[in-house]
Amino acid sequence: MSATINLEKKHFPVLLDELISILSPLYGGTFIDCTFGQGHYSKKILEFKGNKIIALDRDKDVHPQSKLLIKKFKHRFQFHNIKFSQIKKLDLETKYLKGIIFDLGYSTIQINDPNKGLSFKNKSKLNMKMGINDFSAHEVIHNLGFDEINKIIKYFGDEAKSKLISRKIVNLRKTNNINTEELVKIIDSVKRKNPKKINNATKTFQALRIFVNKEISELIYGLINSYEILPIGGIIAVVTFHSLEDKIVKFFFKNYSEIQNKSRYLPKVKDEQILFKLNSKKPIYPSEKEVQMNAPSRSAKLRYGIKLSQKSDFGDFIKKFQHLLDIENISEKL
Repeated sequence: MSATINLEKKHFPVLLDELISILSPLYGGTFIDCTFGQGHYSKKILEFKGNKIIALDRDKDVHPQSKLLIKKFKHRFQFHNIKFSQIKKLDLETKYLKGIIFDLGYSTIQINDPNKGLSFKNKSKLNMKMGINDFSAHEVIHNLGFDEINKIIKYFGDEAKSKLISRKIVNLRKTNNINTEELVKIIDSVKRKNPKKINNATKTFQALRIFVNKEISELIYGLINSYEILPIGGIIAVVTFHSLEDKIVKFFFKNYSEIQNKSRYLPKVKDEQILFKLNSKKPIYPSEKEVQMNAPSRSAKLRYGIKLSQKSDFGDFIKKFQHLLDIENISEKL
């Protein structure tokens, strides 16, 4: 995944200047780019001599970009085609690890690829697999029951009309093979079009994409495992694009930081629970100039924390979002 946005065949990584300012790559070190994508974050960090990048991405289609960086930067860059939740499986030398980056958006190249089936604008099969997947969106809507589909669309897409959409999916699939175009028609038949709001299909497609790629568990365990390999003083930085993933990232940082102590209405956090230093409890947003140049960046939020402690009990973090993990586990029926 990468929040690189395509504008007239150019790619603009979101919040790049802000991220570089936080990471301070000028002074050298090793950084892990968990969502390599088109490689813009990695390339920028590698421009500072003395830095190394370990890049991860589950999407095999980013290999051409990774090969270009291997050719240019040689031993300073390495690429692994894995999910970022698997970060601990790598045999990494973490002594000089300074930062771990997550960019949870999707590039326009990925969205517009008809083979991936991510966009509701393409007349293609409902796929949505980003690599290293067990099933597609087509299998989800044709094989799961009404209750399961409703939960996915309701909780992963925050879709108020989830019941009506799910019922129509279940009814139509009895006689029709539902592709992207048919699913959009179902959604439009339930929701009134409003040109001032997001496309009617956005929330349902988001929900299916999250479910197919198991993005909830990927994010939760990606954050936990990154914390566990990061030395004290290292930085975890995350760019989010929708409210559900931002809610998870926000809880991860704030629940384990000294920021929580600043409200007199909250219980004092024990020292051993303070895992991060946060310079601000609020996220960093793109500048007005960036949004004008790159409209999709308007929904981006950057949060980061500096590791203070080696303790790593994240039971309450997992418990907080267990209801979402349970919905993900519906996939065991496929």
